[in-house]
Amino acid sequence: MSVEEQEMPLSEIKGAFAASLTRNNRQIKKDRALAIVEDAQMIFKREVEDMETRIKRMKRERDNMLDLSPESATSLKLASEFDAKAFVSKDIDLGIQIRNLEIALDIARTRYAELFT
Repeated sequence: MSVEEQEMPLSEIKGAFAASLTRNNRQIKKDRALAIVEDAQMIFKREVEDMETRIKRMKRERDNMLDLSPESATSLKLASEFDAKAFVSKDIDLGIQIRNLEIALDIARTRYAELFT
C-alpha cells in the first residue's frame, strides 16, 4: 500500500490531537478565556481565604496577649516584669493591622463577587 492510499481526509481522523488542531477561532478563544478565568478565580479565592486566616491569627494573638499567667492558670506575671508600654503599643498595632486587613478583605470579597458570581 502506498502512502497516498493510506492518507485519510482530516475530517475523518479521530482523536483529541486532530480535534485540537482543527478547532475554530471561537473554540480556541473560549478555551483560552476559560483557562484565564479559572486561574484568576482560584488565585482570587485563595487570597480571600488567606486574608481571613491572617485576621483570625492576629485576633488570636491579640487575645493571647491578655493571658498573663505564664506557667499555670493560677500564676500571674509579676507587675515588675510587665511592660505596659510594649503591651499597649503591640495591642494598638495589631488592632490597626486587623482593621486594615478587614477593609482589604471586604474589598476583595466584593470584587470577587463582581468578577466571578
